[in-house]
Amino acid sequence: MELITLEKALNLTRQDIRDLYREYVNESLATLLGLLEFDKQFVRAKGTKVWDNEGNEYLDFLGGYGSLNFGHNPEEIWQAVDEVKDLPNLLQASIGQLIGAAAFNLAAITPGNLKRVFFGNSGAEAVEGALKLARIYTGRPGIVYAHNSFHGKSFGALSVTGRQKYQTPFSPLLPECYPVVYGDLDELESILKSKPIAAFIVEPIQGEGGVIVPPKGYLKGALELCHKYGALLIADEIQTGFGRTGRVFAVEHEGIVPDIMCVAKSLGGGVIPVGAYITSDAIWKKAYGSTDKATLHTSTFGGNTKAMAAVIKAMELLIKWDLAKKADELGNYFLDQLKSLQNSYPLIKDIRGKGLLIGIEFNEPKGILNKIPGLTNLAREYTGSFVAGLLMNKYRIITAYTLNNPNVIRLEPPLIVEKEELNFMVSALKEIFESHNSFLGVASANLKTVFGSLFKK
Repeated sequence: MELITLEKALNLTRQDIRDLYREYVNESLATLLGLLEFDKQFVRAKGTKVWDNEGNEYLDFLGGYGSLNFGHNPEEIWQAVDEVKDLPNLLQASIGQLIGAAAFNLAAITPGNLKRVFFGNSGAEAVEGALKLARIYTGRPGIVYAHNSFHGKSFGALSVTGRQKYQTPFSPLLPECYPVVYGDLDELESILKSKPIAAFIVEPIQGEGGVIVPPKGYLKGALELCHKYGALLIADEIQTGFGRTGRVFAVEHEGIVPDIMCVAKSLGGGVIPVGAYITSDAIWKKAYGSTDKATLHTSTFGGNTKAMAAVIKAMELLIKWDLAKKADELGNYFLDQLKSLQNSYPLIKDIRGKGLLIGIEFNEPKGILNKIPGLTNLAREYTGSFVAGLLMNKYRIITAYTLNNPNVIRLEPPLIVEKEELNFMVSALKEIFESHNSFLGVASANLKTVFGSLFKK
């Protein structure tokens, strides 16, 4: 048996990488990525930029779906990980040296009385832990979630993710999970008063739902209703946290303190995968505050030394660089520039967001084009990907559509982005809309790339 060594793996060609992924990982996904040349071989990354194997430079406006608030490969965070390389990384017979310090820092930067932290490895794992915490604390089974939400694809998280495309193939999911319309407090109250509900899990801004900002006062009203009926509010800050929306955490826009908060993505500085939830002392003690309950929820890799070093340094840089303020100022500027395009180009339906989490939604065909069989559905599913394809292949800007609404592309650059880079994105979009200001226009502009990809395979 001959294995591929790391040295050989680092020297694979682009076609080698494609072939191995198709054969041993996910052939269908490889095909989809390849159609619009989204399977490029990137070989270097730093700050807001990445480079492919041909030496081309790209501007990253996807930012790892919010995982790269500090940019690609931040030296300070890698140095922090390197500083602990000789410490035990996983030693279950002891308490990790850094986990308490990391928890202290997270409690210090989160709002209100949030204090007790559980560290895991991903956002989905943080959601799983939060759901379990709500159930054991309240003694109730029910969970309320919002239509169009996204909380992860593990079994519990998927049960409260509001898109049937992801749920249906795995039904039946967890029982007693109830969807409500995002932003509708009346419907939320109707469920809370009629069912034994443990918690309402909600994103302060729906990221994968298409960057949907709720009505002002929605989160505050939801928290009040949850407490009125004895339920908890779980805020999913996995994508919105750590400065992304112009506040350290998005719930701060309404001045609320959720009962449980889930975080991940940039928690590990874009270097180490880390997820966590944080809750109050009172909730934690009732749920797990005795020796017989202390090990009811654990994680083998949760709180490992290298991850905690990255967490500690990431929070230090978040405050030192004042990334929330930067995201607020640049986000307001960016939104103004983008909205100036909306009035000129009918392909744009809406531009919305907070801070540097911004979505551009596209209009579906109108008039006689709307009567062409299947065209509206094609536009709804592919306009976002076609615009992203043009940005990638012509302007070398990396973006992607949102998972629950593929007719929306997200603009989510690292928070260290500069104004000149925002201007470059605006100019690229302006050129695209001037030349291809319809679904058929952006589709035809991508045909050369699609056909070229097909013939390469």
